[in-house]
Amino acid sequence: MTCGNCKSSVLEKLSFFKEINVAKIDLSSGITDLEVTQKISLNLINEQLNPKYKAEKVIESKSFDSGTEFSESKWRLLFPLFLIFGYLIAGTFYLQKELLTIEGFMYDFMGLFFIVFSFFKFLDYNGFPASFAQYDPLAKKSLLYAKVYPFLEAVLGVLFLMRWKLDIALWVTLIVLSITTIGVLLSLLNKNKITCACLGTALKLPMSEATLIENVIMLIMCVSMLIN
Repeated sequence: MTCGNCKSSVLEKLSFFKEINVAKIDLSSGITDLEVTQKISLNLINEQLNPKYKAEKVIESKSFDSGTEFSESKWRLLFPLFLIFGYLIAGTFYLQKELLTIEGFMYDFMGLFFIVFSFFKFLDYNGFPASFAQYDPLAKKSLLYAKVYPFLEAVLGVLFLMRWKLDIALWVTLIVLSITTIGVLLSLLNKNKITCACLGTALKLPMSEATLIENVIMLIMCVSMLIN
C-alpha cells in the first residue's frame, strides 16, 4: 500500500467479513491488525482483496486502540443508502406539502422508494439478475423473475404515486418484499459475504442489517395500509 486510497480500498474489502470487529492498517509498513471473532483463512482474505494486494502472514495481537477506521469504512460503504433514504424522506414531505397525512406520506414514500430503487437497478440491468439471485429465494429458482423485478418495482412505484389499483399494489408489495426479506435474513444469519442488489450492482453495497431494516420498514407500511 502506497497511499490513503490504497488503505481505504483494503478497509472496504475487509468490511465484508463479519468476523472482523476491528481492522487497523499501518500505511508505512503495510501491517494490518485484525481483531476477529473467529479465525479467517488467508485464502478467503486474498479472494476478497484486489489482486494487487496480498495477505502473506497473520500477526496475532490483543491490543487495539479503537475500531474507528473499520467503522468509518463500513459507514462509508453504506453512506449512499442512507443518503438516498434522506432524499426519499425529503421528497415525500415535498409531495405532502399541501396536506400532510400519514396515509398519503406512506403511499408517496413507497412510490418514490420503488421508482428510485428500480432506477439504480436499471443502471446495470444485465448485472442485476445474477446479484439478486444470490439471496432472493424466488430469483434463485427463476432468473426470469430477477430480470422482471426492476420493471415490477417501477410499476409499483407508479401505482402508489398515482393512487391507482392500490389494493393490488399493496398485496404484490407484501408478497415480493416478504420473499426478499426472508432471503436477506437467511444471508445475514449464514454470514454470507455478498453484495446487496437493492441498489443494483452499480453501487457496491455489502449485505448488512441496513438492507433488512429497509425491507422491514416497507413491510410495516404495507401491512398498516392493508389493515386500514
